Amino acid sequence: MFQQQDYPDLLVGLDSPDDAAIWKLDDERALVITTDFFTPVVDDPYDYGSIAAANSISDIYAMGGQPFLALNVAALPSDLPSEYTSEIIRGGAEKAREAGVVIAGGHTVQDKEPKFGLVVIGFVHPARYMSKKGAKPGDRLVLTKPLGFGVTTTALKRDIAAPEDVAEVVGWMKQLNASAALLAREFSLRGGTDITGYSLLGHGLEMANASQAGLRFDFAKIPFVSCARKYAEGWHFPGGAHDNAHYFGSQVRFGATIDQANQMLLFDPQTSGGLLLAVPPGRIDALLARAREINQPVWEIGEVIAGTGIEVV
Repeated sequence: MFQQQDYPDLLVGLDSPDDAAIWKLDDERALVITTDFFTPVVDDPYDYGSIAAANSISDIYAMGGQPFLALNVAALPSDLPSEYTSEIIRGGAEKAREAGVVIAGGHTVQDKEPKFGLVVIGFVHPARYMSKKGAKPGDRLVLTKPLGFGVTTTALKRDIAAPEDVAEVVGWMKQLNASAALLAREFSLRGGTDITGYSLLGHGLEMANASQAGLRFDFAKIPFVSCARKYAEGWHFPGGAHDNAHYFGSQVRFGATIDQANQMLLFDPQTSGGLLLAVPPGRIDALLARAREINQPVWEIGEVIAGTGIEVV
C-alpha cells in the first residue's frame, strides 16, 4: 500500500530492513523516527525503564542520527504498585535526559504484563545517514558492546543468575550508543546497525543481504560478557535464540572448531546491544584510536567480503 517510490521524501521505509524510518525535510535535514517497547528483562523497575529507553533511542544512533524528542509507550497492569510504575517511568526519563532527549508525552494502556518503551525522533543529514545497505567488500567490521545479554537475562528469569553477572549485563544494556554513533558520524560511515533481538548473526545477515555482500566474523575476536559461556553451557538460551538459529542458520557457515554452545551465543537475542559498523579499511586505525580517546569500547571482529551469507571462522 505504501510503496517507497510513491513518496520521494521517504528515504528509508518499509522497503528496507533498517532500524528506523527517515523522511527528508530539506537538503540539510531529515527526520529519523522509530519505536520500540518490550516486557521486563530484569527485576529492578528503574533498570527496566532505563534499558527500554536506551534500546529505543539506539535505533536513531544506528541510522547515524541524533535523537532529540520522545514519547513514552506503556502497557501496565492495574495492580502494579505505583512505586514500580513511577520507577519504570523515572528510569526511562533519566536515560532520555542523558541522551539529550526530551520526553514530551506518551500513551499508557492497561495490560496483564508490563511493557514499556519509547517513540523516538532524531535528525540526520539526508545524504549522510547510515543503513544496512551501506557495507562494502573490504570494510572492517567493529562491534561496540559484547554479546551474551539474552542468555544471562534468561538465567535471571530462572533464578540461577549470580548478582554480579546480572550487574555486568545491566551495566552494558543501560549504556547509550551515543559515543559509538559519534564515531560513525566523525568517520562518515554508511554501513551499520544495532544488535538487538535478531542477534549478531541475524542483524549481520540483514546487513549482508541489503549490501549484496557477505560477512566474515573471527569468533576469537568477538567479545562476550564474562558469564556468557557459563550460561550457554547450561543451555539457558531464550526462545528467540532458537528462533534465530532456525530462521537464519541456513545462511551461516561455521568453522569446525566452533561448538554448538558458541554457535548459539551468536544467535542470542540482545536487548540494547551495541552497534555493528562497517569501516572502510583506510579509516579503521584512526577510528580505533579515536575510540580509545573517547573511552568507547570497540572490537574489530571481522570484515565484509564478496559473496553471500556469513562465515564464522
